[in-house]
Amino acid sequence: MNEAIQQLNGALSLIAPEAVMLAGVCLIFFAAPFLVNERGEAPVGLRHRWGFLSLLTLVIAGCVWWQSPPVPRTMGPFVLDELTWYIRGLTLFFGAVLVLLHWNQADDSRSAESHACLLAILAGVNLIAASNDLIGLFVALELVSIPTYLFLLLPRRDAPAQEATLKYFLLSIFSSAIVLFGMSYLYGATGTTSLAGIHAAFSAGPHQVNPLVAVATVMLIAGLGFRLTAVPFHFYAPDVFQGSPTSAAAMLSFVPKIAGFVALLRLMVPATGAEQAATSWSMNPAAIPLLWWLAVITMFVGNLMALMQTDIRRLLAYSSVSHAGYMIVGLVVGMEHEIPKEVLSQPVAHSVSGIGAMLFYLAVYGSMTLGTFAVLIAASRVNKRIETYDDLSGLSRTRPGLALVLAIFLFSLAGLPPTAGFLGKLNLFFAAWSQGFESSRWLAVVLAINAALGAWYYLKIIGVMFLRDPVDRSETEIQIEAPSLLAAGICLMGTIGLFFFPGWIWGPIQSIMP
Repeated sequence: MNEAIQQLNGALSLIAPEAVMLAGVCLIFFAAPFLVNERGEAPVGLRHRWGFLSLLTLVIAGCVWWQSPPVPRTMGPFVLDELTWYIRGLTLFFGAVLVLLHWNQADDSRSAESHACLLAILAGVNLIAASNDLIGLFVALELVSIPTYLFLLLPRRDAPAQEATLKYFLLSIFSSAIVLFGMSYLYGATGTTSLAGIHAAFSAGPHQVNPLVAVATVMLIAGLGFRLTAVPFHFYAPDVFQGSPTSAAAMLSFVPKIAGFVALLRLMVPATGAEQAATSWSMNPAAIPLLWWLAVITMFVGNLMALMQTDIRRLLAYSSVSHAGYMIVGLVVGMEHEIPKEVLSQPVAHSVSGIGAMLFYLAVYGSMTLGTFAVLIAASRVNKRIETYDDLSGLSRTRPGLALVLAIFLFSLAGLPPTAGFLGKLNLFFAAWSQGFESSRWLAVVLAINAALGAWYYLKIIGVMFLRDPVDRSETEIQIEAPSLLAAGICLMGTIGLFFFPGWIWGPIQSIMP
C-alpha cells in the first residue's frame, strides 16, 4: 500500500503544472453556479474575474513548471524530459495569450465555463507531452477534444456557432475512433501499451514492415491529421473558423496543432536527448512516404484554396492548413535522420534538425497567428466583427496602429524579414535541403513554391488595408478591447524578437533533438 502511494505521489510530481491547471478548472466549475441566478443572469463585469482567475492559474502553473528542471524521469504512465518541458512552456505562454483573446468573447453568465474549458484544453495538451502510455495518451487527447466542443458553443448560441460546433464534434469523434483503432493494432503488434515498451520491442526486433504496424501507422496519422488540419482531414476548418467566435478560431488554429505534432513525436520517436539520438525510429517504413505526400498535398491545397477566399476567417483557416503542411515537412525530414554518407553533398554536421525546425516553427506560428486574431478582435466594432475584405478596407486610415501591427503579422505569415516567420521557413527549407535525399530536396522546393503562393494572399490583405478607402463610413461605435490589444502586443514582441534573438527558443530545442 505504501509503495503504491509513493508511486502515485511520484507520478503526480511529474504532472504538477497540469494538476494546478485542473484544480483551477474544478474551482471555476464549482464556484460559477453560485454567481449566476436562476434566470441565468450574472453581475456585470463577472467575466473579468474569471479572466483574472484563469491568468492566475496559468501563472502559478508556470512557476511550478519553471522550478522543475527537465531532468529525464519516468514514473508509470508519465515521462518528464526536454520535450515535455518545452511544450509546457509553449502551452502556458500562449495559453495566457488565449485567455486575453477570450476575455470579452463570452458574456458574464457563460464566461466561467468557457475559461474552465480553455484551461482543461491546455492541461490536455501538456498531458499529451507527458504521456508514456497509449491509454494515457488517448485520455489526454480526449481532454483536449471534449472541452473544445463546449468552448466553441458557449460564447455564442446562434445558428452558425451551433453548426460549427456540430461539424467539429462529429468529425472529432470520428478521428478519435480512428486513433483508438490504430492504437489497438499497435498494442496487438507489441503486446504492451507502454510507449517505452513499444519502442523497445521495435528496436529489439528485425527492421521490416509489419502489416499490423503499417495499419496502425496509417490509422494514427489519419486520426491525428484531423488535429493538424492536414489534407484530406481539413474539411471542417473553413466552416468552423467562419461560424465560431474569433477566440475559438484562434485556439483551433494553434492548440490542436501542438497536440497533434506532440502526439506524433511521442508515438514515432523512441526518446529525446543526445544520448538516445541514434535509436531507430519505430514506424519509418510506412510513415515517411505517407507524411511526405501529406505535406505536399496539404501545402498546395491550403494555399490554393486560400487564394480563392473572400472571407477573412475562411482564408485564415486555409492558411492554417498550409502551415500544417510546412511543419509536416520538418517531421518528415527528421524521420530521415539516418543518412547514407554517399548521398550527401556536405557533412551531416552542417545539416539542420528537421524536428528542431518544426518545434521552432510551432512557436513562431503561435506568435503570428494568435497575433493576427488578436488584431481582428481589437479592430472589430460593437456587434460587428471582421469578416470580409471590406471590413478591413482603409484600416490604415481609421486605426493606423492596428493596421501596422496586422501588417507585421501578415509579413511574418508570408515568411518575409525581419520577422520570425522568415527564420521559421528558412530553417525548414535548410533542414529539408541539407538532408541530402532527393525526396527531401523536392520537399524544400515545394515549400519554397508554396511560401510564394502564400505571400500573395497575405499581401493582398495588406493592400486592402493601406490602398483602399474605408467601405463602411457609418459611425458605428469602436469598442476598446484592452485584453486583445495586450495579446497583440505580446505576440508582436515574439514575432519581432525571435527574429533578432532566436536563441530564446533554439536553446531548449537543441536539448530535445541534437
